[in-house]
Amino acid sequence: MTQATLSQFQGCGAENADSPEVRPAFLPIYLLLGIAFGVVLTRSEVLSWFRIQEMFRFQSFRMYGIIGSAVVTAAVSLVLIKRAGLKSFSGEQISIPARPLGRGIQFAAGGTIFGVGWALTGACPGPLFALIGNGVSVMIVAVVSALAGTWVYGLLRPRLPH
Repeated sequence: MTQATLSQFQGCGAENADSPEVRPAFLPIYLLLGIAFGVVLTRSEVLSWFRIQEMFRFQSFRMYGIIGSAVVTAAVSLVLIKRAGLKSFSGEQISIPARPLGRGIQFAAGGTIFGVGWALTGACPGPLFALIGNGVSVMIVAVVSALAGTWVYGLLRPRLPH
């Protein structure tokens, strides 16, 4: 990438000249963790369109329980990371800066786009690769669309109100 392209993405999660490089030695570990995550999603039936439909029709608590337990796990993990002063693999202090809510328009817009995508595909982004791994090849379209949407957001980000 050129320096001009890199400067577009600074601060939005893309790697820039100051960020540490991915260590190839960790790639097999990441692959195994991804496979394990896919197995968990499959076994818990989070991938099932019928389970998602049950959730949106308020016919079952199952998905709400799974989502709720993920939120609690993330919250507890963040508190523990903060208290323990853990560092990343590259040795940097892990910190999560506070963000002002403001009017919250960006969160409402992002949540709406996320929800519409979930409704159209029948899956949130997490399980897309697991669905492909389970033979639902039409989800390749959803993955390509998600990547295209991320790319478009990266291009438009400097012009969007944040």
